[in-house]
Amino acid sequence: MADPKGFLTTGREVAESRPVEERKNDWNEVYVPGSLLPIISKQAGRCMDCGIPFCHQGCPLGNLIPEWNDYAYREDWTAASERLHATNNFPEFTGRLCPAPCESACVLAINQPAVTIKNVEVSIIDKAWDNGDVVPRPPERLSGKTVAVIGSGPAGLAAAQQLTRAGHTVAVYERADRIGGLLRYGIPEFKMEKSHINRRIEQMRAEGTKFRTETEIGRDVDAAKLRRRYDAVVIAAGATVSRDLPVPGRELNGIHFAMEYLPLANKVQEGDLTVSPITAEGKHVVVIGGGDTGADCVGTAHRQGAASVTQLEIMPRPGDERAPNQPWPTFPMLYKVTSAHEEGGERIYSVSTTHFEGDEEGNVQSLHLTEVEFKDGRPEPKPGTERTIPAQLVTLAMGFTGTDRSNGLVDQFGLELDARGNIARDAEYATNVDGVYVAGDAGRGQSLIVWAIAEGRSAARGVDRYLTGASELHAPIRPTDRSLTV
Repeated sequence: MADPKGFLTTGREVAESRPVEERKNDWNEVYVPGSLLPIISKQAGRCMDCGIPFCHQGCPLGNLIPEWNDYAYREDWTAASERLHATNNFPEFTGRLCPAPCESACVLAINQPAVTIKNVEVSIIDKAWDNGDVVPRPPERLSGKTVAVIGSGPAGLAAAQQLTRAGHTVAVYERADRIGGLLRYGIPEFKMEKSHINRRIEQMRAEGTKFRTETEIGRDVDAAKLRRRYDAVVIAAGATVSRDLPVPGRELNGIHFAMEYLPLANKVQEGDLTVSPITAEGKHVVVIGGGDTGADCVGTAHRQGAASVTQLEIMPRPGDERAPNQPWPTFPMLYKVTSAHEEGGERIYSVSTTHFEGDEEGNVQSLHLTEVEFKDGRPEPKPGTERTIPAQLVTLAMGFTGTDRSNGLVDQFGLELDARGNIARDAEYATNVDGVYVAGDAGRGQSLIVWAIAEGRSAARGVDRYLTGASELHAPIRPTDRSLTV
């Protein structure tokens, strides 16, 4: 145990954010660089080293949280990094982007603020990079087997790294011009600077993983031919079909899916564009969808100089504390103020968009909405609550409905889908096509980054067993596992 009295003597402290007016003028990460290290050892000391650490249940990766908390408390950063990497290929990603279900399941959180597990995690990995503890780990010998991984998001990268280290020759295919999937073009720079992705890619290259960008399987390469070229294939193409809003006026100019809007802002930061073709500058912006992707649109609009930003959510406003029907250690639905929300804008709950109006040139100018109340689980409009708000740029951030089928990947492989439209797989992550496996959102549906990495690791074990007859790779979850809920 780190500090036996730490949870009694030390209060919770989190990373310090830069002033709003400062960070709105740049795209750097919102936190003050180096602000965690002076406090993080004491924060790690708040871990109770529980007899039954429920944080393990909250995290699908099976992270050894009490162990690396203990090492962080003692400032043994090398040992902490080793324990962290034992279950997680990319802790610098999860430490910045994961909503931390492990903290919701922390035993201390029953009646006190939880241990800052996420902050401890990111401190360990940042220190590991600084100390040179993160190095390539190429295999001692090659198996002679080849694997193609389709998609370079967290699931694909995790599967690729595990299989490369197991001795297989792995090539990752990505349809975009850079590796990273949604990490690269779906996450704004202010949430995670892309240098973190770049150095992981260099580590993987040094280990032997090959990367093929601007290659879309199904369009540029026939999926059936790809299967014949490799001994096994892992599909980690994500759930990239955005949920649409079929209301009158949807066809107007200025209404875009979030994943049309956000990647362009990232391309500006990469130096590919001087100005984004879809910009919020000087416009009244409306973001439809109250989740993390919606918050990313809010923060991006602030940095582009929007005249106003309004975020709409059809569900009621969550409470500030756990609801009775969401007891510990489940992941509760709480009112969350992200860094983007701290920067301004209005959030409106329990409303539904009825239609859009535009000008004579076909550009959106306003949005009509109505308040709703839920009856038998369905939203019903409340009479007399209709109103109009200005909207010159609208982003649709209402989630994703499944894997893209328009490129031919699913049909060319001949893959079966489950009842929810995801690619079906068995207990080993294998599809109905011999040697073809699926990991991440393509098989699970839209989920969290920790589930994606866990799926990539688990699918890698299934592929390794298929290729060699046995595997020592870590498989933290089954395809049927789900988040801890009531």
